[in-house]
Formats: sequence, structure tokens, C-alpha cells
Amino acid sequence: MQFLELRLEGDYVELNLLLKLVGVCDSGGAGKRLVAEGRVSVDGSVEMRKTYKVRAGQLVTLDDIEISVLPEID
Repeated sequence: MQFLELRLEGDYVELNLLLKLVGVCDSGGAGKRLVAEGRVSVDGSVEMRKTYKVRAGQLVTLDDIEISVLPEID
């Protein structure tokens, strides 16, 4: 399993953009496809909303990749 982290810049990041920002896909559109295919989970539940607001403390999973979302630094 691969473990990645993303530090927020603000209150949240949209799910499709998070996948792009951590480098698991090349674009937000590719991230939308992964979500639409039902391959992405947030906190253990499959998430089908492409622009779901992911917040600090949540765990996003795609195949064998886990992405921890960290709060922004003040």
C-alpha cells in the first residue's frame, strides 16, 4: 500500500482535484472519471460525488493508495 499526504490550503479540497494534486492522475477530468467509476472512497465509503469537499482529518482511498488530508498551517 502507498501512503500519501496532502496539506490543505483552505477549509477543503474537491475530491477530483485532490487526486490530481497528489499525483495519482494527470488532470481534474481524470480524477472525475476515477470517482465516477466508483474507485474512490472517503473514510471507508465509496464516494460518487466528484466535487465532494474533502476536509482535514479525512482519509481518501484509491485502489492501494491511501491519502491523508492534513489541516493547513497558520
